[in-house]
Amino acid sequence: MPIDSKWKILFDLTRGVRHRYLLALGAMVAGTLLLYMAPLIVGTTVNNIVDIAPSKDEPRLLRVMIGILGGHEWLRAHLWVASIWLFTTTVLGGVCMFVSQRATATAAEGVIRKLRIALYDQLQRLPLTWHASVQTGDTVQRCTSDVETVRLLYSNELIEITRALMLLLVAIPLMLMLSPFMTLVAVSLLPVIVSSAVIFFKRVSGSFKKMDEAEGEMTTVLQENLTGIRVVRAFARQDHEKKKFGEKNHTHAALHLRLFKLMAYFWSSSDLLTFIQLSLVLLVGAYRIRTGQLEVGVLVTFIGYVGMYIWPIRHMGRVLTDTGKSIVAIGRIHEVLTAPRETDPASPQALPAASDRRIVFENVGYKIGEKPILEDISFTVEPGETLALLGPSGSGKTTIIHLLLRLYDATAGKVTIDGIDIANLKRYDVRNEIGVVLQEPFLYGKTLAQNISIGRREANLDEIVQVSQMAHIHESIEGFDKKYDTLIGERGVTLSGGQRQRVAIARALLRDSAILVLDDALSAVDTHTESQILEALKRRRGKQTTLLIAHRLSTLRHADQILVLEHGKIVQRGTHASLVAVDGMYRRLWQIQTALEEDLKQELESDLTVAK
Repeated sequence: MPIDSKWKILFDLTRGVRHRYLLALGAMVAGTLLLYMAPLIVGTTVNNIVDIAPSKDEPRLLRVMIGILGGHEWLRAHLWVASIWLFTTTVLGGVCMFVSQRATATAAEGVIRKLRIALYDQLQRLPLTWHASVQTGDTVQRCTSDVETVRLLYSNELIEITRALMLLLVAIPLMLMLSPFMTLVAVSLLPVIVSSAVIFFKRVSGSFKKMDEAEGEMTTVLQENLTGIRVVRAFARQDHEKKKFGEKNHTHAALHLRLFKLMAYFWSSSDLLTFIQLSLVLLVGAYRIRTGQLEVGVLVTFIGYVGMYIWPIRHMGRVLTDTGKSIVAIGRIHEVLTAPRETDPASPQALPAASDRRIVFENVGYKIGEKPILEDISFTVEPGETLALLGPSGSGKTTIIHLLLRLYDATAGKVTIDGIDIANLKRYDVRNEIGVVLQEPFLYGKTLAQNISIGRREANLDEIVQVSQMAHIHESIEGFDKKYDTLIGERGVTLSGGQRQRVAIARALLRDSAILVLDDALSAVDTHTESQILEALKRRRGKQTTLLIAHRLSTLRHADQILVLEHGKIVQRGTHASLVAVDGMYRRLWQIQTALEEDLKQELESDLTVAK
């Protein structure tokens, strides 16, 4: 992204708080002028004490200052007045700087609060394909560490850059008024100091993106390890995980070490240049005093001024470094904020009111790049009917569900609900019509009641219990100490796989949507529990249009229509009875599963006989 685009983003983010930054700037200007009075007061006082008889070559600025302080004679007799002036200007300058920094901090927090909200909102609206293409750890990194880096830019770096420039811009005219020659001496090494800061900035700015990416990879490894801690323990992969994390940590540490070496070189060299600059002012000033070309008070004032602006200028190396890091962070955040969102039609249609829906896929196709995932998929599910999808892994069953939910958009053909192309509907309206239990149900780290009612916050406990009984999870919940108020941990870690699936089924049933989708939602439950859940669903037949995916044919046999998919195409369709009657994949799978179940039944009967 061009650098000007990044600065535009920085400026756009300040909308709504720019008045605070203007206040900070005004207070800083006033504070800088007041603080620069201090060396002038000291120099004027020293000059007045040392030079008993005022010199006609005395700089006009000193003469004006002496007049403000009461004149030569009066000031010499009342030196305490200079102390009061010095105290007053310093305090007022400090107050102005406090106001400036407070206004900046308040504005920065407003910017970052707005940025966090914008990022979170954007993540909710990005398509599933975007989330599938990025690492979760890297996304977390952008929303936390990168945002914090940008916060430092708005609260610290911007004010430091402005302060350093302000100190320099105010100092030069004041010094010119005192002595043009000494001004040249006082700024002689300034180009070298600034150039070294810019060179350092250019050398390290490229390292920051690599460091951020390395930290993102390290965060991803940590996040995957914590999420899959059961798998890590079950397969005794602790040593492997430690090695993997160690490699990422080593890369991150090596990049940091390189940066620290560059910083050490810069700080030591800039310190040397700064002290040389101060030494030059002192040596040349002392020589000119000795030869009568400069007054003592002027040298004292110059030393004060150089000390005030040279350290912030020298400090610009660190500020520019942090600014470079912030620009990299802004770029990474910008990639998220400008990623294409899910879009809705300009003039969306509305679905008519209905208790169930008619679903039609017309010659639907879906590709990822040039690779076809689905080809020429056509079927109709009448209101209240149950459609079952069967096929090997990768045959396109779940993709059909994703197309119906508009998580993906078809690349060919169209999908309609009650005759309306879902591409002409708002995504929210489509998804609001569908209660879904996905292959891998996600549960929040909340109570069971809160998880079940996630789609209907207003549901009461009686309704939650009713759907829990239908999903055959009620008895398990009643066995917990706190029952429906039991906290289940992150991702439902305290529940078994079957319990998680049944909680997800109860959640979908409670939503009472016109369309119900069960994507292999019974794979983790035993056959007895499965039959009870299916029996409860059969009693609801006609109340919802249902799409059912499963690998157990016993789950599918009562469906009104069964589609058999292979390599993204429909190879068979019909009812259980019609498909078993003809040669094909369905019949072969039925024979295999029936034979396995018969063998298992005979083994159990044999074991029981032996036991007796």
